[in-house]
Amino acid sequence: MEIEGRIILALPEQSGTSKAGNEWKKREYVLETHESYPRKVHFDLFGQKADQYPLNVGDEIRLSFDINSREYNGRWFTSISGWKVEPAGQPQAAAAPGQDFPGAAPFPPAPAAPDLSADPSDDLPF
Repeated sequence: MEIEGRIILALPEQSGTSKAGNEWKKREYVLETHESYPRKVHFDLFGQKADQYPLNVGDEIRLSFDINSREYNGRWFTSISGWKVEPAGQPQAAAAPGQDFPGAAPFPPAPAAPDLSADPSDDLPF
């Protein structure tokens, strides 16, 4: 999924060590869309993505993200995790017709229309 907007808040970096002993870090941001009724979207960049995409307040971006929901003590929590950030306004690579899914085979060509003018004795309207 993708969304475009402007970074309006950059929260402090969080880091720590997992139970398995692995170091981790996370940066959280709030993006505001440019719709007639702007939406505010809280998202995070985790691990290497936090360093790969340094963002600042005021940056205009296109965010590619995943949404994940999980249950904890009978309540549900949803997170938006960014996996790619591009400056807004850059043209996207256009997919070829029939290529909505990466690796999908293109649609076969349409069959040729029959030549109806070849037989004048055929007076059927269909």
